[in-house]
Amino acid sequence: MQAFEALESNVRLYSRSFPTLFSRARGSIMLTEDGRKIIDFLSGAGALNYGHNNHEIKGALTEYLASDAVVHGLDMATPAKLDFMETFNSVILRERGLKYRFQFTGPTGANAIEAALKLSRKVTGRQNIISFTNGYHGLSLGAVAVTGNRFLREASGVPLSSATFMPYDGYLGSTIDTADYMRKVLLDKSSGIDSPAAILVESVQGEGGINVARKEWLQSIQATAKDTGALLIVDDVQMGCGRTGDFFSFEFAGLSPDIVVLSKSLSGYGLPLSVLLIKENIDSWQPGEHTGTFRGNNLALVSATAAINIYWRDQTFSQGVQHLGELVRRRLEAISLKHGNSFAVRGRGMALGFDCQMAEVAEATTRRAFERGLIVERCGPVDQVIKFLPALSIDSETLSQGLDIFEESLAETLKQTRPL
Repeated sequence: MQAFEALESNVRLYSRSFPTLFSRARGSIMLTEDGRKIIDFLSGAGALNYGHNNHEIKGALTEYLASDAVVHGLDMATPAKLDFMETFNSVILRERGLKYRFQFTGPTGANAIEAALKLSRKVTGRQNIISFTNGYHGLSLGAVAVTGNRFLREASGVPLSSATFMPYDGYLGSTIDTADYMRKVLLDKSSGIDSPAAILVESVQGEGGINVARKEWLQSIQATAKDTGALLIVDDVQMGCGRTGDFFSFEFAGLSPDIVVLSKSLSGYGLPLSVLLIKENIDSWQPGEHTGTFRGNNLALVSATAAINIYWRDQTFSQGVQHLGELVRRRLEAISLKHGNSFAVRGRGMALGFDCQMAEVAEATTRRAFERGLIVERCGPVDQVIKFLPALSIDSETLSQGLDIFEESLAETLKQTRPL
């Protein structure tokens, strides 16, 4: 790894947590250059919901490439784009009673967030964005302005403005309804809070610590957005595309956001693809008003269409994700119980968090897990939460092996850090 230290910027992150040379991957297994097999519970930070090198999706990609079809076409019309939009509209949107237009943004989730914020301000004529404590929306300047983490915010080097942070569900404890608090200050003309262009929310905060919003809380947030004339934006970059069991993370609450932000696993293969779903009445863009070179890459659209056709034509896959998620939750709760319920377990579907309370315990556990053959990462305000994002298509045997490694690694860490 010395060459990477010499040649690559200090900003690199994951290669520090997992210091080895990865050469191949399939499903939930990554192979290192020296022949080690590593179980992957990170899934490209949620970009590989269907696993590495999914062979069914790969078949669609190789067929497309072999045909010399258009790969890069700016935002021009292609059969690949048409097929994606029609498939997504019929299989995902129409089945859920949702109607949206597609806006293909730059390739990253942060690109899509920037577009959503810009459109909200254009539609409403307002500047203020309501975001939430522990929220994470990306690291470009507009996106980091609505991101809570102080370490990430300070790296911007400029004042971050036009955003107001409200307490997320449970942030002030179980007895205080933070949605009621937000509603009061936004409707109060003397609260000192500017009328918002949008309310931006994650139904499950991934990087913030796997914090889960209740159905009633989310419904209240949607009502407040409507009553204040703000747009409701749901950031489904990490928690969408089936991560919580349903395709959209907000389905269980019956929401109908004005804008939905999708990225990460949308392409189904780890290819960069980001999209805004926007209601027709707020599509106020002028042609070319928000543009970019790498919008709607056709190769990613082909793999995205294949993923929808393979996994989302009926409820079988969704039900399987929910079942696996319950297995993981019960196993993590049993591990916590074994250690005197010293740890909190939370999440929805296949997005689970194991709150170690102390960052040093989480760090040592994930380091030992990697040494034993498991990739699992941390999140939360001080990286004290171990985050479980296995591929949604993982087999039960590999899932169990990974959880065994985690349990052993935690036990070893506690043995070293706690007095006998």
